[in-house]
Amino acid sequence: MIGEVPLYYYLLLSFLLFATGMLGMLVRRNVLIMLMAMQLMLGGANLALMAYARFRGDEAGQVMAFFVIVLAAAEGAVGLALVIAVYRHFKTLYIDRFNTLKG
Repeated sequence: MIGEVPLYYYLLLSFLLFATGMLGMLVRRNVLIMLMAMQLMLGGANLALMAYARFRGDEAGQVMAFFVIVLAAAEGAVGLALVIAVYRHFKTLYIDRFNTLKG
């Protein structure tokens, strides 16, 4: 088909999203930034799943991507609840300053 984007373009973009998220998880020490980086990683995985589903012509990748979106929403809700609880206790969001997780 003329004008169709090759699969490796999608996979390269997916890899770049995932690698940016992983770099954010490893470099940043702020919990909110780490949650956003995790969302980037899940978005990269979703893009790869959707690209493979599109180029294979089946819906299995789209169903798996839907479950990843549900997982990302649950992770966001639970993660933000934990961030609020940790901030109330420690008064900071930097992981290096958490010296104990006991009350």
